[in-house]
Amino acid sequence: MNGKNFATVATVMPDGSPEATVVWIETDGTYIYFNTAFPRLKARNLERDPRVAITVFDCGHPYDEVLAIRGRAELILEGADEHIDKLSRMYEGKPFESFLPDQTRVIVKVTPERIHVQ
Repeated sequence: MNGKNFATVATVMPDGSPEATVVWIETDGTYIYFNTAFPRLKARNLERDPRVAITVFDCGHPYDEVLAIRGRAELILEGADEHIDKLSRMYEGKPFESFLPDQTRVIVKVTPERIHVQ
């Protein structure tokens, strides 16, 4: 999963409907990590309801092997700016340049509860 594999992350809206976005993603072999910011919708949804569904695919071979993951998210503030910079360097080959003064970066640490290879 590590490398330039994009993922779609689905969270639960207050009315119970799904909301999905594409994110940069990585794993340490146990947990899955991505990064977002407050006050973005994804962060607000996860703060209220930690359930998350993630679909990871290889951009070069999007139909060969797809991971479908369901789990629960934990939001971590410490180290979030450094984490988005690390992901930016991995995905874009340069430092993260989109820090906004009205946003607080957050690491989303997902504990997988179910992993399915499609």
